[in-house]
Amino acid sequence: MSVRTSTAAAAAAATVLLALPLAAAPAAARDQTEGRLFLTLSGAQNTWIRGVRLACPGPVGHHPHAAEACQRLGRAAGRPDAPPVAGEKPPAPCAKESDPVTASVDGDWRGGQVAWRRTYPNACVLEAATGPVFRF
Repeated sequence: MSVRTSTAAAAAAATVLLALPLAAAPAAARDQTEGRLFLTLSGAQNTWIRGVRLACPGPVGHHPHAAEACQRLGRAAGRPDAPPVAGEKPPAPCAKESDPVTASVDGDWRGGQVAWRRTYPNACVLEAATGPVFRF
């Protein structure tokens, strides 16, 4: 075998070995993901709508409070409207105004599919029920 052939073979082997950790990295990241969710909010009669992607443990996506939202969902087994757990600040009281807002979550959480939708009397009640999850 010539020096040129040996050098080419060594270079090819080094390239393959260097590429292996790079190829494995995305798979490892996927394995550590608790959930990938698409969150939406809309006003009464769908007068407005906005949405954001949230990947937990975060912060992946455009959610402005991704870390807090992921922590809340993690403590609540992925339920956006789970009651506050010990140590969470209790929600502030809300006025009894009627300005409905609808929140929805679609995606997956810890291997299971999530399809959740709920309408609240107003944004304050939504905030009280879901904390940082829909704070976008």
